[in-house]
Amino acid sequence: MTQPSLPPADTAASLAQLHLRSYRDESLAHRHDFAQLVLPLTGRLAMDIAGREGLADTATAAFVEPGARHATRAGGENRSLVLDLAPATVSSLQLEVLAQRPFLPLSAAAGRLVEFMAVSLAHTRPADTVLQHWVPLLLDTLTQQPPRTLSRLHLMLARVEARAEHPWTVAQMAELAAISPSRLHEWFRAQLHTSPRAWLAEVRVARACQLLRTSSLPLALIAQRCGYGDQSAMTHALRKLRGTTPSAYRKACLS
Repeated sequence: MTQPSLPPADTAASLAQLHLRSYRDESLAHRHDFAQLVLPLTGRLAMDIAGREGLADTATAAFVEPGARHATRAGGENRSLVLDLAPATVSSLQLEVLAQRPFLPLSAAAGRLVEFMAVSLAHTRPADTVLQHWVPLLLDTLTQQPPRTLSRLHLMLARVEARAEHPWTVAQMAELAAISPSRLHEWFRAQLHTSPRAWLAEVRVARACQLLRTSSLPLALIAQRCGYGDQSAMTHALRKLRGTTPSAYRKACLS
């Protein structure tokens, strides 16, 4: 089977490894120590998960709990979004719910989210870490649970990253997550081991570096698109977080 996949994400943001896979008409039983979601985009998969047989298709997801012996077989063209889930991504309650019902129907909301994630993964190389932020919400939707702290935090992160050029304040970020600024600081320390301002600074520098590597845009325009007040502010940020300047970084990437 083919496995185009994401490169490893930063430790703090690595909720899952996402893959687009096509399975063959063969079945090789195996097991792994991480939980896995199999979400067919086209075709149908016959699966045996810990002795329970079922079919996964565009309306039915399959969940493989850690350590479960499983085998997958496909008859015909098929393509699936597969999520290899980090241990901290799945709560104990979700693990219990999903393990009891490894073949579960996709709601309309979950189906649209799966389609969005698959399209984003197929068209983004290297994949944007924003895609990671939708994983907790997908799990909450599949298990029909209210959004957890992790989901609310990562939804906020996705929205802020998508508009890195906006002059975000901590208060505005907290409002997006529907919590107080002090609570947002607690969430960041617990989940990302940083502060909201430090995280946003890293997002902007990473975005600036991406544009410096992949475009010929003027430095002033890159600064604007990444949320810096001017080019000198971007230069200061790159010196602080990358130990270089925008011009030197771009030159090094071209050499």
